[in-house]
Amino acid sequence: MTRPKAIEVRSVSKSFGVYQALKSVSFTIESNEFFTMLGPSGCGKTTLLRMLAGFESPNSGSILLNGNEVVAIPPHKRRVNTVFQSYALFPHMTLEQNVAYALENLGWDGKRIRNRVGEMLERVHMSAMAKRRPGQLSGGQRQRVALARALAPEPEVLLLDEPLSALDLKLRQAMRDELRTLQRDTGITFVFVTHDQEEALDMSDRIAVLGSGEVQQIGTPAEIYEEPVNRFVADFVGETNFLDIDVLETGAGQATVRTPFGVSITVPATGAAARGRATLSVRPEKINLGNQAEGITFEGRVVNKNYMGGYTHYTLDVSGTELRASRRNASREGDTIALGATVAVGFVAGSARVLAA
Repeated sequence: MTRPKAIEVRSVSKSFGVYQALKSVSFTIESNEFFTMLGPSGCGKTTLLRMLAGFESPNSGSILLNGNEVVAIPPHKRRVNTVFQSYALFPHMTLEQNVAYALENLGWDGKRIRNRVGEMLERVHMSAMAKRRPGQLSGGQRQRVALARALAPEPEVLLLDEPLSALDLKLRQAMRDELRTLQRDTGITFVFVTHDQEEALDMSDRIAVLGSGEVQQIGTPAEIYEEPVNRFVADFVGETNFLDIDVLETGAGQATVRTPFGVSITVPATGAAARGRATLSVRPEKINLGNQAEGITFEGRVVNKNYMGGYTHYTLDVSGTELRASRRNASREGDTIALGATVAVGFVAGSARVLAA
């Protein structure tokens, strides 16, 4: 017997007055998956999360949790918990009381509650602070308690609404590792909402990129980054160079194109690629400079450079076309290409991609 999907979103649409937040969105989430909804503000990702939680209802379409329709089921009757950006801890309660609160409402007996609270605080490394109140904790510690409270009732799905956005960089990085470890250890399906592409790429099994109320692409982090299906995805996830090109011929997932540099090359293309004017996407780190240049090679002049420690970012003028390149500083000498220098520039054809509009 086939196990049902953890979540199925089927042709869900949602409008707020004249504004359409979601336009017939469909996707599935596997059991035990770390699934991320990624996109800019206003793309519909938080509206979708609120629908999964039961705080919003779609105008049309259906939402299934483990094969059961839940649109008409209120939030407190769904085996779904949410971790909010603000953590939403009760300030007058101790940490153990915060974690125990939902379990008491579910009617668990005292011994079972005590055991579960102790287990969850230990899992998030907060046992030693069980008697403290939220006001005595750092942001990262409050985040851990919010996670413990949400996981304590053994939900089938955990929803996370940009929970790391209020933390500083170092703490965000540490919490990403902890979240991923928690998901793997508990086996619970995590649905994570963020506008931060680095968070999504780092933690997710799969990512749904949303834009203008629609799912633009769903795939693994590598698929989303290396094989964007359109300009929106390529532009939103990571940095890229967009080059105006002429598509001369298409077929079998490839296209022969004429570049602004006067050479014709065959590169990967989306199914929507057609003859005529189009866009070529090349990531900055795929462009090699100086003695590292390979593949399609030409010359460019360095018009700007930014040393970033492990990498140096360059802006190049190639026959009037601006290109950005990133070069790893692999030796102690680091950045050795001078501002204003004319250097060899190159990229492998397979690292570029012809995009749909």
